[in-house]
Amino acid sequence: MENNEITILLVDDEADILEFLGYNLEKEGFRVLKAKNGEKAVKLAREHKPQLIILDVMMPGIDGIETCSRIRNIPELEGTVIAFLSARGEDYSQIAGFDAGADDYITKPIKPKLFISRVQALLRRSKEMPEPGNIIVLKEFTIDKDRYVVVKDNVEITLVRKEFELLQFLVSRPDKVVTREEIFSNVWGENVVVGDRTIDVHIRRIREKLGIESIKTIKGVGYKFDEE
Repeated sequence: MENNEITILLVDDEADILEFLGYNLEKEGFRVLKAKNGEKAVKLAREHKPQLIILDVMMPGIDGIETCSRIRNIPELEGTVIAFLSARGEDYSQIAGFDAGADDYITKPIKPKLFISRVQALLRRSKEMPEPGNIIVLKEFTIDKDRYVVVKDNVEITLVRKEFELLQFLVSRPDKVVTREEIFSNVWGENVVVGDRTIDVHIRRIREKLGIESIKTIKGVGYKFDEE
């Protein structure tokens, strides 16, 4: 997909940030939508189905966390990548952001070249579609890699992209202890920097959504998927 076929939604209540980010994205040929608040962001996301949403955390009215949560509840936007813009010193919000379904964080201020590089990395994730027809059948549930859906007790359970990819990664290595470093490298990518609690948050959400105990925590090392 060429850059001019990719739509990116920018959401920030500060006009100068919207202008700065929008200018640099448009220079690269991307189609750019802009919203100054969460309400408009949800409306534009529903109407235009962007491949990527870059969302400020701190906004008046509906903040970025709530906006992200609302967007994640729109079925046709399940595959959209969402990255939060976070000012230095807002690290406390990362857990809430990942809880709401964010894929990544971009720290501001950020230099234009680095910003574009991060955007391109995020878009590569959105293009990584599973091979059609791939279904993994396990004792407790079934993973449909084609539709990014988990089926348990004949009920379809939707996971956000990183939750799905993390579950799939663990399941592909049954009974093997996987280190946190391996998870970061294979699920998030070596060049992506995320907080230490990121994996823990995603694991907790997977356990809660699926109601399973087969993902075991190996203290001080990582996790493993126990088929038994």
